[in-house]
Amino acid sequence: MQKNELNIIHYPSLKTVLMVEDTLKEVTTLVTREELKEKLPKKIMHQTLNLILKYLEDGGKIIDGRKGILWIYNQVQN
Repeated sequence: MQKNELNIIHYPSLKTVLMVEDTLKEVTTLVTREELKEKLPKKIMHQTLNLILKYLEDGGKIIDGRKGILWIYNQVQN
């Protein structure tokens, strides 16, 4: 196992990933992990949230910095 790999027991469902995405899209300012967890319509485990945030950051959809998380992806629709 490499240093960057996590010991992941359970992967989030697509429904959970989309729930986090939709919530982040609605927030217009920086939000901490705890604030994000409060805004989510359903409870989510901290490890699951971290995994989703890493996925979104790797995909260029969010910035996850020391001061908080911000949605940056802007999809152009035809």
